[in-house]
Amino acid sequence: MSKAKIDGVAAEFFSAFDNRGGKAADVDRVRRLVVPGGVLIKAGPEFTVYTVEEFIEPRQQLLVEGRLVNFNEWETAERTETVGAIASRFSECRKSGILDGVPFEGGGTKTMQFVLTPDGWRIAAVSWCDRP
Repeated sequence: MSKAKIDGVAAEFFSAFDNRGGKAADVDRVRRLVVPGGVLIKAGPEFTVYTVEEFIEPRQQLLVEGRLVNFNEWETAERTETVGAIASRFSECRKSGILDGVPFEGGGTKTMQFVLTPDGWRIAAVSWCDRP
């Protein structure tokens, strides 16, 4: 049962910025999925640690201004391990869209740390590294 719930939370996270076909992205979803004080970390040469708001703001701006369209990100593979009220998930993922009129595709690896809260499974941390 926990695995199915964690799968659902992960899928919601990946779809939060989906704006394919002109639909509006639901970036507020990230606020609901990540626990207060949760962190999002971009690893690699552009190492950056974000609060939830710092993570959402620039992405929402790209979406609102119409600079990022037809965006989608999805898991291609995952491995999840749960021990009691904590879980860790490694995901291989792909993404595509059009940024400033230029189509792009890419991928990478994400790791998500989950905790079981009174409101169900939530994300405590996300770390990722992108690949072209």
